[in-house]
Amino acid sequence: MTRDRLARITIDDAQCGGRACIRGMRIRVTDVLELLGAGATVEENLSDYPYLEREDILASIEYAARQADHSVLLSA
Repeated sequence: MTRDRLARITIDDAQCGGRACIRGMRIRVTDVLELLGAGATVEENLSDYPYLEREDILASIEYAARQADHSVLLSA
């Protein structure tokens, strides 16, 4: 994740229960991902949520990819 994109994802214990949000706004990374998962295009999201920017959506996708990638521990 580029440093600029990473800076778009904010986590504040006092906002949205400490969940990852976009640029300190009350729209969670999860919200963006659920919209995409439901079939909404990037362009539709940008039109429906004019305060979002294309980089916000890309940051959400990259953040989620990083969260899903973790070490797998195998027992002997």
